[in-house]
Amino acid sequence: MNLILLGPPGAGKGTQADIISKKHRIVQLSTGEMLRQAVKAGTETGRKAKELIEAGKLVPDEVVVGIVAERIEEPDCANGFILDGFPRTLPQAAALEKLLDEKGKTLDVVIELKVDDEAMVERITGRYSCASCGMGYHDRHKKPKTPGVCDECGNKGFMRRADDNEETVRARLLAYYRSTAPLIGYYFAKDRYSSVDGMADIDEVAEQIEKLLV
Repeated sequence: MNLILLGPPGAGKGTQADIISKKHRIVQLSTGEMLRQAVKAGTETGRKAKELIEAGKLVPDEVVVGIVAERIEEPDCANGFILDGFPRTLPQAAALEKLLDEKGKTLDVVIELKVDDEAMVERITGRYSCASCGMGYHDRHKKPKTPGVCDECGNKGFMRRADDNEETVRARLLAYYRSTAPLIGYYFAKDRYSSVDGMADIDEVAEQIEKLLV
């Protein structure tokens, strides 16, 4: 089974990909992690990516597609894979389709985690974590039982990601809708698109996705 998860930053794609990966024994692939692995392994495509990254340049589609091509040939992808964060644009989607066709593989389903923009801004900007153990909290939905004290380790220091502010979150949402949202129409036309309510509880989202996979 080969699938793609779509959704803006913070929609929960990574969490759901992890659940699917463990249940169906298929590999979760993120472009960032694949790039790091290719660079570390010193593959031909990895060396190209390293040169571009060190020069402060964006990694072009052909290099990213090359890394995906190398990765899905690894033995652990034999049962299938979940692409998280790729493709991001229509040209990448077309390149992926060509790549899979050349390798005799198919894309089974594309699932979008649909979210409410305002709720997403509130969800992301309100999150923070323990500076010691990393336990996650939220200003409204998950506060420590004792104010200012981590439930897990008792630490009194907390931290927020620098980019978890409203301006940055809205910019990331806009970037998603500009470049990635057109993929919805692309895959709908190919009868591979489905969607789930990404604002539901994690377990409920997982159940919705599972119904699309059976």
